[in-house]
Amino acid sequence: MLSVHIPVLAGPVVEWLAPTAPGLLVDATLGLGGHAKALLEAAPSFQLLGVDRDPEAVAEARRRLEPYGHRVTIVNGRFDCLPEILSERDFPRPVAILADLGCSSLQLDTPERGFSFSADGPLDMRMGSEGATAAELVNTADEEDLVSLFWRYGEERRSRAVARAIVRQRPLGSTNELSRLIERVVPRKKGRKIHPATRVFQALRIAVNDELGQLERFIEPAVRSLRPGGRMAVISFHSLEDRIVKHSFARMQGKCTCPPGFPECRCNPEELLHVLTRSPIRPSDDETRDNPRSRSARMRVIERSKGS
Repeated sequence: MLSVHIPVLAGPVVEWLAPTAPGLLVDATLGLGGHAKALLEAAPSFQLLGVDRDPEAVAEARRRLEPYGHRVTIVNGRFDCLPEILSERDFPRPVAILADLGCSSLQLDTPERGFSFSADGPLDMRMGSEGATAAELVNTADEEDLVSLFWRYGEERRSRAVARAIVRQRPLGSTNELSRLIERVVPRKKGRKIHPATRVFQALRIAVNDELGQLERFIEPAVRSLRPGGRMAVISFHSLEDRIVKHSFARMQGKCTCPPGFPECRCNPEELLHVLTRSPIRPSDDETRDNPRSRSARMRVIERSKGS
């Protein structure tokens, strides 16, 4: 049974992207189609291209968006392949692109997918059907590689202790096994609601799905594909994603993003866009109350330069 699907920051997404209609709207991470439905309702002159790597999400999105008929095309694919998808299907340049980088409620609430530490299931965590699972990664990686992974992608301070415990106890096959192991190693801080396994599960999910690599490969080609005056909105859910989005947008606004002290610029900034949101847009108190999963969301919006 599917959980209730509540698209994050739906109001601001419509507010910033609907004015770009008419034209092609790309939802590059379609999920269950909540944002797409809101935008199709708000702007009847939008044509939608929805892309998602999750076959289950694609099937459900097709069902939910069926009432919009010929206005909707849905493709099962990765969002970093957007230029190829646009070219292969001879789509026009988009006027709006949305990328919501979070997991869908379908993935989080289906124990068999292995994304959640709160329900037992196989250690899978794949957003698509290809590639190695989290179990394969946990059970085969060297201890030092696990330490690096948990620190780099989860910013887990006790990454070494967790990695050492995993190596001693493996093989691990279920989310409960891993979650309980982490709870024994990572003390729950008094007054903090975050589960001790949160950062490690995040790190594994990012690694299994190459989420940061995909994001880095997606942003610039997506911006270049926009029609001049078109807009792109990206919703991120943790600092690693947001940092990539922020720095990429800054560089494409013509600003150098090289670390301080570099003798010469190596990031090759180019003025392709204008950043429309000085600070990321965050959910309101009402939204976080109604949908606690939205609390870490932040959205940045850019507009493609009209002369480029």
